[in-house]
Amino acid sequence: MRGVVYDGKHVQVVDDLEVRDPGPGEVLVRVGAAGLCHSDLSVIDGTIPFPAPVVLGHEGAGVVDAVGPGVTHVAPGDHVALSTLANCGACADCDRGRPTMCRKAIGMPKQPFSRGGTPLFQFASNSSFAERTLVKAVQAVKIPRDIPLTSAALMGCGVLTGVGAVLNRAKVDRGETVVVIGTGGIGLNVLQGARIAGALTIVAVDTNPAKEEAARRFGATHFMTSADSVRDILPTGADHVFECVGHTGLVRTAIDLLDRHGQAILLGMTAPTAEASFAPAAMFLDKSILGCRYGSSRPQKDIALYAELYREGRLLLDELVTTTYPVEEFAKAAEDAEQGRVARGVLTFQ
Repeated sequence: MRGVVYDGKHVQVVDDLEVRDPGPGEVLVRVGAAGLCHSDLSVIDGTIPFPAPVVLGHEGAGVVDAVGPGVTHVAPGDHVALSTLANCGACADCDRGRPTMCRKAIGMPKQPFSRGGTPLFQFASNSSFAERTLVKAVQAVKIPRDIPLTSAALMGCGVLTGVGAVLNRAKVDRGETVVVIGTGGIGLNVLQGARIAGALTIVAVDTNPAKEEAARRFGATHFMTSADSVRDILPTGADHVFECVGHTGLVRTAIDLLDRHGQAILLGMTAPTAEASFAPAAMFLDKSILGCRYGSSRPQKDIALYAELYREGRLLLDELVTTTYPVEEFAKAAEDAEQGRVARGVLTFQ
């Protein structure tokens, strides 16, 4: 079968992947579509260290092919969105409703794939850049069949991360003010999360003026190409500032834009050794800096919610998909993503 493989030096589309059959508590999914997220590119450029060879992809949707013993919530033929959380469901964090903190779901990549007898790692417990992938049952979330798989794929990462950061982590309330720095795939979902939450003023900041139309469509009430102008709109600062770029200098910018009791939420992925600086004295006005892993999400609950919001017309998914590419055009999709030409490019298997 076809898939996108990174061997530690080069990335290529191959056609000789194999994946094992599902065991107890596992689901084999025939992938229909997979979004290309910057996290996949960050593995290739070394920003995210990951063992190789690895099958890339972590934002996908498809149709259940087979299930292992003990799986009852999905069956062959069901449409599913895939999450990256292979959480155990039994530890203290899972029991408290914090599956993103499950220690058994972080840093233990498995090797369900092989190629010519050589095992390959699975990226983010997902590897959706393959015609078929194997996931834990908890990662397969049943979705209505009327949601296009090209749109449903984006719920598994971009939507969970962006909308989830607003609703679950920051807990933005009605009438509050929000600034979103960076309006790529994650930033657009933060914008629509703020809109859904009822934020009154939502300021999008991006150096690319061509992104204004999309930013306003997703919820921005204002758009500017420099954070220097934010105070013209919010003289006392914002209640919430989301950094969605992963630039250490913008961490300081996010903090500087906060009002009293405001919070900066860091979503952009930086290199593991990168450091940011800010003036600690600014924090004594009850300001906060919040990290956020995967939108502090509970995928089985949140994806079902987002699916219904989509069907009601309140959550935009189709509009996130700028271009679809057959998997063989991965290089083109990666180039478009790196150049900021797309909100989300989606790979398809035909």
